[in-house]
Amino acid sequence: MKKVTVEEAIGKILAYDITEVNKEKGTKGRAYKRGHIIQETEIEHLKSLGRKTIFIEDGDDSGIHEEDAAKMTAPLAAGANILFDKETVEGKVSFYAEIDGLFKVDEERLYELNLLGTTSLPTIHNNLGVKRGKQVAAFRIIPLVCEKEVMDRVKEILHVPLLSVKPYLLKTAAILVTGSEVYEGIIKDGFGPMLRAKMESYGIDVVDYRIVPDDLDIVRDAVKELAGKSDLVITTGGTSVDPDDITAQAMYDAGVRYEMKGTPIQPGNNFTLGYIDSTPVCAVPAAALHFSATSLDILLPRMLAGEKVTKVDLAKLAHGGLCHFCKKCVYPICPFGRG
Repeated sequence: MKKVTVEEAIGKILAYDITEVNKEKGTKGRAYKRGHIIQETEIEHLKSLGRKTIFIEDGDDSGIHEEDAAKMTAPLAAGANILFDKETVEGKVSFYAEIDGLFKVDEERLYELNLLGTTSLPTIHNNLGVKRGKQVAAFRIIPLVCEKEVMDRVKEILHVPLLSVKPYLLKTAAILVTGSEVYEGIIKDGFGPMLRAKMESYGIDVVDYRIVPDDLDIVRDAVKELAGKSDLVITTGGTSVDPDDITAQAMYDAGVRYEMKGTPIQPGNNFTLGYIDSTPVCAVPAAALHFSATSLDILLPRMLAGEKVTKVDLAKLAHGGLCHFCKKCVYPICPFGRG
């Protein structure tokens, strides 16, 4: 590349994308594309963009251009169910979810890559449930050109893909509402409709929904039965410390084994997750009726993707596990539960 005045650039090949920001229109985008031949009629426009000098191609290919660096990096970083731009814009390439699923990024290698200083690869949070087409990451180098050694190091770090989306493997769920007051019709069940809507938003088929009284044997038998006919069992009610709250004990008697009783997340401290063999069985506390986002919403995508959530996983969620209780909830586009 060679630096010249805009007047000297007439008839020459532009060596990089030039960006235009229009505050009045609220737009930002590419005004001129790399490879464009500068015209005399464009000089005043270039000057209005603050360009008195620009870079043109001069045949010197020492170093790696930002576009080439992005095109080299994209296929190395993209793993299962990740798509990326085939053409760069302003030196950047973006990555997208190819399917609905759980976004995964190797955080340690992500840090390693960004510590190079020359490279920039920001992502959305790890373990976030995403919809098909969602942008999950973007890559560029900070300077216009980087040394070959930088890209050699990028290739070493990306010896296996960095980004992926795990599909939701669980397809069916059963909802078990416990509570004699609900069973006897004293109060109306609010859990069933809410949980059904959450399941349907993930494409999960609710194959059974029933209400049972606070009877240890009845709850135990229902948990056993539902675990045998669905991929996921969600129980509600009876999760606090009152004498009549027997759900957790009934789940244990049914064969559910817990990594941890409760979670270090608020709201939703009393959310309890366990497994009968490989089938997840969880108890959802009353907080889920009042708050838009609780521990259930944080952990549900991981459960649906077939991940076994461990005690360590749950403990790590304490950092960022306190909701900001915003007046208008925008979850999951917020830091709640990101660890």
